Amino acid sequence: MERILYEVKRVVVGQDHFLERVLVAVLAGGHLLVEGVPGLAKTLTVNTLAKTIRGSFHRIQFTPDLVPADLIGTRIYNQKTGEFSTTLGPVFSNLLLADEINRAPAKVQSALLEVMQEGQVTIAGVTHRVPQPFLVMATQNPIETEGTYPLPEAQVDRFMMKVLISYPTEEEEFVIVSRVTAREQDVSAVTTTDELARLQRHCRECYVDPSLVRYAVRLVAVTRSPARYDMNDLSKYISCGASPRASIHLIEGARALALLRGRHHARPEDVVDLVPDVIRHRLSLSYEALADGVTADQLILRILKRFPPPEKVLESHVRIDANA
Repeated sequence: MERILYEVKRVVVGQDHFLERVLVAVLAGGHLLVEGVPGLAKTLTVNTLAKTIRGSFHRIQFTPDLVPADLIGTRIYNQKTGEFSTTLGPVFSNLLLADEINRAPAKVQSALLEVMQEGQVTIAGVTHRVPQPFLVMATQNPIETEGTYPLPEAQVDRFMMKVLISYPTEEEEFVIVSRVTAREQDVSAVTTTDELARLQRHCRECYVDPSLVRYAVRLVAVTRSPARYDMNDLSKYISCGASPRASIHLIEGARALALLRGRHHARPEDVVDLVPDVIRHRLSLSYEALADGVTADQLILRILKRFPPPEKVLESHVRIDANA
């Protein structure tokens, strides 16, 4: 994974937080929802990542006139043979970039999110499995932009993380301009999809202490019933809390982050680092929160201050429990 990150960093400048979350999603087998303005290397990142793992890459530009068949494929009639043939859509790839997903209507969004959840497509009664590993990175415009269809809460919940991307610094932008205007960088393939699948299986073997699982469940439970945990001031701002998928993705992401950081066990900081990205898109804010200018990230920080993580687990204790 370090070699993959090194190759990607040869092309992509800055965006360290974003790149780390992309690798976490790859190892954990999750999907990413990315929000940011155009021109911040979202397409370049996924395309470069596909080259480093010798995987297939497709990009879909979502538009209001898109139909589900443009994504998953359809049956085509051949007049010469008098038979139907199946043409598979661009979702059949290892890395899929769904650009500006909130510009397409709900029917198209549901078609993509069904593939993300089930990992398969049914066309004319025949089921087709998407290749593994399979990662979807969907980008969306800020909600203030005109001509967008906000994703329903039930569909957004299927994304493992929502990552916010900001503009680069002046120093980073100087390097970006220098690289783009210079000779194109060649990206080497450092791994295969089979090796990546083996890393994903290895990631699930990382040890997670039960206290960290309880902590993840507690954080998610607070978003559903703030008054039960003596946080009555949050009740008026949250109309709907996070689902159990948030707890699952917190633990799966902590395992992947621990592996990226060179460990075979998760630590409290691994869980805490992922809390904003995993929970922010799962909170449905009330109209009162919008009126007061309260964001999901602000509410998450208040919950983290109120409920600190458990003490660090000793590595010797971890090894004993893992062997047991």
